[in-house]
Amino acid sequence: MEIETLKINETYIMNYKSSESRLLAFDLPSLIDTMKQSYTWANGELNAMILLNSPEKQIILTAMHKGTEILSFQSKDSITFQIIEGKLKCHLRKDTVTLNEGQLMTLGEKIKYRLTTQEETVFLLTISNAGTKPLNN
Repeated sequence: MEIETLKINETYIMNYKSSESRLLAFDLPSLIDTMKQSYTWANGELNAMILLNSPEKQIILTAMHKGTEILSFQSKDSITFQIIEGKLKCHLRKDTVTLNEGQLMTLGEKIKYRLTTQEETVFLLTISNAGTKPLNN
């Protein structure tokens, strides 16, 4: 399976700076529209766009066609799935969880899973490094 990594046009990202840190905001509807007009999407393949890639965290916008399957690729990191459009089934060892639009699910480290969808689905995948220190208030 060929995965096309789309370059994000600056018009889709609002880059804010504060005294605390750099803040990024993304225009998800525009990014999703761009993904669905790509060569990869037109060929019926999975499409993914990396929105953030840092040592502590990755955020990946992923679009799946109806009938697509993704096998677990997780190593030592915890992950979160947030459904933007459609419905996603997460198959775990003995359970299957169906996530609907607007729902979010997190998995701890080293949990194997398989994702399937029976309809066009878009979700955010966040991968958090298990080795980072917890946030202090």
